[in-house]
Amino acid sequence: MTETPETVLNFWFNELTPKDWFVKSDDIDASITDRFSGLHLALSRGVSDEWRATPEARLALIIVFDQFPRNIYRGSPLAFATDGLALKEAKAALAVGADKAIAEDRRIFFYMPFEHAEDIAEQERCVALFEALGNANYLDYANQHHDIIARYGRFPHRNPILGRASTAEEKAYLATPGAGF
Repeated sequence: MTETPETVLNFWFNELTPKDWFVKSDDIDASITDRFSGLHLALSRGVSDEWRATPEARLALIIVFDQFPRNIYRGSPLAFATDGLALKEAKAALAVGADKAIAEDRRIFFYMPFEHAEDIAEQERCVALFEALGNANYLDYANQHHDIIARYGRFPHRNPILGRASTAEEKAYLATPGAGF
């Protein structure tokens, strides 16, 4: 089956449930890998106009670049390899108001690339976006991500995966229960 923006959105919003989006599950990882790893690779090489033609298509593209690799490549540096592309597409989508054309419960995925960025300016934008959205739960997570970047300049829980040495302060943070995402 050739995957399209519509099939990506159908999978993400209809075949999965909201609790599936942020849980570690070998079954979900395998399902996304089997079905979408080829699409992720193809789009990372180049994006056709179809994927930017509508707000829905832009949302699907961002999900492919931002969410899918976290499942496909869990525990590997490749899980974060298209974060820059996701952020670029999210910025372009917001610049044309694509996020405002999407239902609020789906709009969060336009904002996730900002939350995943290891850059304080992007984190500040993320917090502002989630404040405007008005969902206290997502705003809380945005603030948690922001605070980690404000303190460390990066996400320490990524250090082992990315082969980065952790500072003593980061090691102490990582040793606390619930550290990381």
